[in-house]
Amino acid sequence: MTRRATLALATTLLLAGCATPLPVPSPDPVPAVPPPTLTAEQVRAVLGDVGAVLEEADGELDEKILARRVTGPALTIRTAEYTVNRALEDDAELVTVPTTDSTIVVPTTETWPRSVLVVTEQPEDLQSPRLLVLTQQTPRDDYLLTSWSRLLPDRQVPPTFVPEVGSVPLPLDAEGLVATPAEVGEMYADVIKDGDDSPHAVLFGEDVFRERLALVREQYEKIAEQAGGRFTERYTPEVEQTVAVSTADGGAIVVVPFTSRTRITTDERELSLGRAERALLGKRTVGKRATFTWTGVVTFVVPPEGSTDPITVLAAEHVRTDVTGT
Repeated sequence: MTRRATLALATTLLLAGCATPLPVPSPDPVPAVPPPTLTAEQVRAVLGDVGAVLEEADGELDEKILARRVTGPALTIRTAEYTVNRALEDDAELVTVPTTDSTIVVPTTETWPRSVLVVTEQPEDLQSPRLLVLTQQTPRDDYLLTSWSRLLPDRQVPPTFVPEVGSVPLPLDAEGLVATPAEVGEMYADVIKDGDDSPHAVLFGEDVFRERLALVREQYEKIAEQAGGRFTERYTPEVEQTVAVSTADGGAIVVVPFTSRTRITTDERELSLGRAERALLGKRTVGKRATFTWTGVVTFVVPPEGSTDPITVLAAEHVRTDVTGT
C-alpha cells in the first residue's frame, strides 16, 4: 500500500470516529390494554343526541326519524309501540327510555363494532332504571341505541371499571366464566322452556322475569284450551348480537337479545284479540291460528369460573312486536 493510500485510509477512519451518531427512534411503549374508546363526556354527548331523536320521533310516532339513532331490538320495539299508538289514537304508553346516566361502562378496544353500556338514572315515573347498549358499527358511524332492558327489583350492577380505565369487551367464546357469553342465552332459553327440568337450571338464580313469563304463558295456554286448540312457544337467543364486557371481579355483564314466538291454533272457532294485538294484526279476529312475536333483551351477570354464585338476570325487556294470523 502506498503512503498516500495509507494516509487516506487513516483520515477516513478518523472522520468516522468523530461522526455524530444517527438518532435512534424510541417510540412510546405500546400499552398492554387499548385505551378506553370514549370519555364519559363523549358518552353523555351521544346520550344527548339519542335522547333528542327519541323525543322528536315519539312526538311524531315516526320510525323513520327514530332510525337516525336507534336500531336493533330497540327500533323493533319502538316501531311496534308506534303502530299500536297510531291505531288506537289514545296515546297508549310508550316505554320510558331515560338518557341520563348513573353508570357508564366504556370498552377498551381497537376494533369494531364496539358497544358502550349505560345504566340510566331512575325515570321520573319511578319505573326501574334502564340498561342501554349503544353500538358503533364502523369508525365512520354514529353510536346508535341498540337495546334497553329494565333493571329487576333488588338487582345491583356489579362493580365495573371507571370510564377512564375502561372495561375489556369479551368475545362470544370467552373463557374464564362459568359459561361463555354464547352459551348463556342458549341455556337460559332452555330454562324458560323446561324450568327446573332443564339441566342448566342449577346455574341460574331465581328471577321475577322468568316468573312473569310463566304467568303470560299460562294465560295463552288457557286461551288455546278455550279455543279447542293447541299452544306452542319458542325462545330464540340472537347469539351473534350478544354483547359482553368484563366486570371488576373477573365476571361479565352479558346482554342477549331474544326473539320468541307464541302460537295458538284453534278448532276453527273464532279467536278474539285484544286492542294492542288487533292493532298489530290489522283485524279483530282470527279463525285458525295466531302467532305472536315478542322482541326481548335479557342482561345477565355471569360469575367468573370457579365461583359458586349463580348466573343472575340483572335486567330484562319483553314486548309483543308482531301478530300474524288466519
